Amino acid sequence: MRSWEIIMDSVRFTCQPGCINCCTQKGFVYLSEDDLAKAAKFTRMTKAAFEEKYVYRTSHELRFRKPGDGRQCPFLLEHGCSIHPAKPTQCRAFPYWPELLESKATWTSVGKYCPGIGKGPLIQIKTAKRRAQVMRKAYPEMYSSDACGAD
Repeated sequence: MRSWEIIMDSVRFTCQPGCINCCTQKGFVYLSEDDLAKAAKFTRMTKAAFEEKYVYRTSHELRFRKPGDGRQCPFLLEHGCSIHPAKPTQCRAFPYWPELLESKATWTSVGKYCPGIGKGPLIQIKTAKRRAQVMRKAYPEMYSSDACGAD
C-alpha cells in the first residue's frame, strides 16, 4: 500500500438485480481446475470437450476464450450469465478480490461501474479480506506474493 492511500476499515456491497456491469469490464475470466469441471458438468459436456471449445490454457493460466464479438465471456448473455449456478470463482467472488480491497481509492474506482458498491450491510474489512481468500486459493499463481495485502 502506498502511504497516501486511505486504509479502509469496512465496505458495503450488494449485487444489484439485473446488473452485469462487472461482466462487461475489459479483461479475462480466469478458471481454476475446479471451475472448469463445474462449468463442463453444468453444460453437460466432458471436461475435454468443454476445454477444447471454451478454454485457453497455458502452463500458468486457464481462462475462457473471448467469443470475438466484444463480450469478455462466452457465457455472458444480454440478461446475464448463462452458467450462473456454475460460474467461475472469479465471478462469484467479485468484488471481494484481494486487489480491489487494497485501498479506499481502488474500492471507490470499482464503484464507478458497479452500482452495488456502497450499498448493503456494513462489512468489516477483515471479513471482506477473508472472503477474498477464495481468490488466492483458486488462483495461487496470481497471488503468489503478498503484494495484495494478504492478512
